[in-house]
Amino acid sequence: MKYKESEHGRFLIIHLEGEVDLSCSPKAREQILKGLKNKRHLLVDLSAVEYIDSSGVASLVEGYQQARSQQMDFALVGVSKAAMQVLQLARLDKIFVIYDSLDDCEA
Repeated sequence: MKYKESEHGRFLIIHLEGEVDLSCSPKAREQILKGLKNKRHLLVDLSAVEYIDSSGVASLVEGYQQARSQQMDFALVGVSKAAMQVLQLARLDKIFVIYDSLDDCEA
């Protein structure tokens, strides 16, 4: 998994790329929680995620819960087909705010 950070308006964006699995999900979790610790509204870009397992999903859920407890915005953007299938299977597509693109999060 590769990751990078960028900014878009009021959001810090964490772009994840590749496979988000047990071997690298702790790094994804660390980046998500670090962004929230800095009191930033957070978007997680999953457009380049080829695979995500339950540990990766758990990192997203933890970020979502942490953001809610701090009254911060947390959303997913550009969710890849592979990642969306996993989110739908877990019915998390009904829980997370999901934007198709960065432009959509401004509306």
